[in-house]
Amino acid sequence: MFENLGDRLQNAIHKIKGYGKITEDNISDMMREIRLALLEADVNYAVVKEFTNTVKEKALGEEVISSINPGDLFVKIVKDELTELLGGESKPLNLKGNPAILMLVGLQGSGKTTTIAKLANFLRKKHSKKPLLVACDVYRPAAIDQLKQLGKQLNIEVYDEGKADPVLIAEHAVDYAKKNGYDYVLIDTAGRLHIDEELMLELENIRNKVNPEEIMLVIDSMMGQDAINVITGFNDQLPLTGVVLTKLDGDTRGGVALSVRHLTNVPIKFIGVSEKLDGLDSFDPERMAGRILGMGDIISLVEKATDAIDEKEAEKAAKRMQTGKFDLEDFLSTMKQIKKLGPLENLIKMIPGAKKMGLTSVKVDPKDLAHIEAIILSMTPKERRNPDIIKASRKSRIASGSGTSVQEVNKLLQQFDSMKKMMKQVSNGNMKLPF
Repeated sequence: MFENLGDRLQNAIHKIKGYGKITEDNISDMMREIRLALLEADVNYAVVKEFTNTVKEKALGEEVISSINPGDLFVKIVKDELTELLGGESKPLNLKGNPAILMLVGLQGSGKTTTIAKLANFLRKKHSKKPLLVACDVYRPAAIDQLKQLGKQLNIEVYDEGKADPVLIAEHAVDYAKKNGYDYVLIDTAGRLHIDEELMLELENIRNKVNPEEIMLVIDSMMGQDAINVITGFNDQLPLTGVVLTKLDGDTRGGVALSVRHLTNVPIKFIGVSEKLDGLDSFDPERMAGRILGMGDIISLVEKATDAIDEKEAEKAAKRMQTGKFDLEDFLSTMKQIKKLGPLENLIKMIPGAKKMGLTSVKVDPKDLAHIEAIILSMTPKERRNPDIIKASRKSRIASGSGTSVQEVNKLLQQFDSMKKMMKQVSNGNMKLPF
């Protein structure tokens, strides 16, 4: 997400790092590039104008301390203003109700039903509490079945009454949740093709009946600046508490994320980062600004790792690495845990300085990982624990069993052997790591 914008901004900012001081002359060209980068990312023109004027004014007005590089000072100003543009600080969900009621609204095709399932999964993981999904989209064909299918995949209950009155369904669902010890009620409402008066009235009636803590609008980020009109239209009739931007992992310029809060005063609370049911992240303006400017997001990376990786398994693997006993069974287990974190390319981008090290161009084909897994699974437990015994005849059997070639088996064994040697050097203190 924001790759093109990030590259353009970083290139523009890089120019000032060689200057001895910030002057109106040397900042003008750079501000022009920043302005073009934001406009090409589909950021609203008025927002771009205000942003660039503020950055320029602050940069020229700052007294540069002799110990601070002018380029570093300018980067700080841009990051601070970008953070402010994105909302300043993250706005957590209001989950004080018992149960807490969250209502998702949006246009048809915005990804609302999938998003509500992702949100239920997010809340269950984050707070270790019990969510209930509620099917109130009684108009779209198969909407109820879609939600039930998603609920089945996640093992989260879905409350539905078929094609009944959505207002009554919501009311009955809240009663059901109270009686059965649910912590969160997530109401999936009907999408609409435009701001339809009748359907908007239905949303108002649901809101008045169940009084939700959160009313969040799901928006397809690929809509561009039209999203601002949609947010404003909904917010005029419903008191929106937040926005969920979907499809930020796709081919989107991301400008809507930089315009939403400034133009509507509605905070972004979540972003969709993949199609998987764990592909929803809470939105943090400061972290996002850092990622756009190539500073990484090590906090989010650590949080992802904490959520996905089994601490005891990781500790066990680390000890085996240190003692030189790390084998292919350990490698397979570690690889499976890393896969839970999502696409490796996305994780690499969160590492500070990844772009400078040339890591952001690394592409990891999921098929390669699948081949590695298939090769290891085609080995016997004895072979996985003692890779040295794998000779020609065993390699042929493993290649045949995994649907790969002997060359691929050889490549894996060679890479594993090199990795073990490197681990041994690191644990003995004979190798200096590049960070």
